[in-house]
Amino acid sequence: MNEENDNYLCVTYPKMFVNRNSPMTETCMCWGFECGNGWFNIINQLCQNIQHHIDWSIQNNEQDLKYNEENPDKLKTVRPICNQVTVDQVKEKFGTLRFYYTGGDDYIRGLASMAESMSGVTCEECGNLASTNYPEPGGWISTICDPCKEKRERAYQNYKENTLNN
Repeated sequence: MNEENDNYLCVTYPKMFVNRNSPMTETCMCWGFECGNGWFNIINQLCQNIQHHIDWSIQNNEQDLKYNEENPDKLKTVRPICNQVTVDQVKEKFGTLRFYYTGGDDYIRGLASMAESMSGVTCEECGNLASTNYPEPGGWISTICDPCKEKRERAYQNYKENTLNN
């Protein structure tokens, strides 16, 4: 992912990407977002939904506690707070997004699973509709659209020709 998108996510979701510049002995986020820009919108929406859910759980918990304090004779169940998510790694693996994190709850696990599934039909390079490509043995599995696949193949052919000619 390019530096602009990387910075946007880290600035917009500072609680989630608190470890972005930590050393590799502490987190894999030190390598940044190890995927193409085409998945930026999926990751951004995922982070937005996760942080909203966490903030909502805190707000509801505070309201329940306040209600119980003001109405000791009509106590209601206090809704739990969802633990803050901190992201450990974001990368491509076997052609789809992998979003590794600490914290959260079952709802957030579902959000992450949905985002990972969406990446399987979204071009990692440009964000358009795509399909997962299964190459010849020894090649990389990737999810890219036909135009990006052709562009990638042309760049590889040019690289091979330039390397052999030099």
